[in-house]
Amino acid sequence: MRETQEEKLHRLTELERALWAEDARIAGIDEVGRGPLAGPVVAGCICIPQEKLVPGVDDSKKLSEKRREALYPQLLEAAEYVQTAFVGPQIIDAINILQATRRAMEEAAKGFSGIFLIDAVEGLHLPGEARSLIHGDALSYMIAAASIVAKVERDRYMIALDRQYPAYGFARNKGYGTREHILALQKYGPCPEHRLSFIRNFVGDGT
Repeated sequence: MRETQEEKLHRLTELERALWAEDARIAGIDEVGRGPLAGPVVAGCICIPQEKLVPGVDDSKKLSEKRREALYPQLLEAAEYVQTAFVGPQIIDAINILQATRRAMEEAAKGFSGIFLIDAVEGLHLPGEARSLIHGDALSYMIAAASIVAKVERDRYMIALDRQYPAYGFARNKGYGTREHILALQKYGPCPEHRLSFIRNFVGDGT
């Protein structure tokens, strides 16, 4: 039987409700863009008060682009705190994707104080208690909301990038290693938005 929106909201806020009962202030943190060959890794951090929860929130990977775009302004309006942070390909190449992800998460979270719910990343330096959840974007409302904000902002960035570098199909592939993208890499070589440490298998040393 298909889960109703009310049932989904109840399931996704199980951890949040326990923390709200203790008068905790809660934010979710999630990232998008760890796997692509091009573009930034983007982290989102969001705190939405219990009385302003937006229905329909889910792990961003389970939602269509149209649905994410519809939820995005609602989440921004409901949020008590919301911030995103971008870490670009040059830094990813310099410090590796895990460290770049941590940097983005810490930057997005630095203006919030409270309890942070995080999707499966540990070792962060945050201004409050951190709780890391495996598959957190499928278990926590706040993490799912953060994933939507980060995904929408990164997708918009990649669509804009497509106008600057149209050969790679960034508007369609968002920097991921699709056949179209790999063939373009092999034909034209990398652009400044490519992660050289990610593309060596396709274009030698990326130069």
